[in-house]
Amino acid sequence: MSGRTHTDARPEYGPERTCVGCRERAAKNELLRIVAVEGECVPDHRGTLPGRGAYLHPAVVCLDQAVRRRAFPRAFRVQGAFDTAALRRQVERMTAADSAAT
Repeated sequence: MSGRTHTDARPEYGPERTCVGCRERAAKNELLRIVAVEGECVPDHRGTLPGRGAYLHPAVVCLDQAVRRRAFPRAFRVQGAFDTAALRRQVERMTAADSAAT
C-alpha cells in the first residue's frame, strides 16, 4: 500500500493543467496553450503546434503575472526573454470578446 487515499474529490474528470500566471489548476479546455516559436510566445488554439507548451488563462491578469514572474522561459525550459506582444493582443481580443458576449 502506498498510503495514498484513492478518493477523487474533483467533480469533473479529464485533463487538468496549471496556469503559469496564477498557478491555479483548471481543465485543459479552459486554458490557452502557448508555445515558443523563434523567441516569441505564440497561442496554440488547436493544440497541434510542435514543442513544449505552457498553459495560461485567457486573461490579461494571468499574462501580466506570468511575464512578471518570468514563467515562460521556465515553462519552456530555455534561457532568455520572450516577446509577448502578439500574445497580449490575442488575450486582450479574447477578453473583449468574452465580455461582449455576456
